[in-house]
Amino acid sequence: MPLLPQTFLLTCLVAAIQAKIYGRCELAHVLKNNGMDRFEGFSLANWICMAFYETGFDTEAVDRHKDGTKDYGIFHINNGWWCKDEDTMSENFCAMLCSDLLNSNIEDDISCVKRIVRDPQGMGTWDEWKKHCENQDLGEWVKGCRV
Repeated sequence: MPLLPQTFLLTCLVAAIQAKIYGRCELAHVLKNNGMDRFEGFSLANWICMAFYETGFDTEAVDRHKDGTKDYGIFHINNGWWCKDEDTMSENFCAMLCSDLLNSNIEDDISCVKRIVRDPQGMGTWDEWKKHCENQDLGEWVKGCRV
């Protein structure tokens, strides 16, 4: 039997193992353990709401914009400013590869998000947060999570 189909199957399995769609409370615990509760004044519920509306908690999410830039990972971090990929010139303020944002380990994503939210726009950087989360009662996002 040729190795090509086996190699393809193995590649698909590895990709599936690396990607992850977090549960709401699971993400709340990871964020809390990484110092995100009240980071720059934003509650865990804000971060969870933002991640849900940006990507549905999917670490493998990539979205292309009309200007040619892309957003990567569970927090949709943009390659025009924050990370470097092969397609776009980037300021790369987080000093990381965008591909590093597409796996199940989101600690590097969190480090970058901490850098992003320190800028004057704060969480206003994320359009979906502005549309769905800003100035809303977000208690439901952490309800029952024991955080």
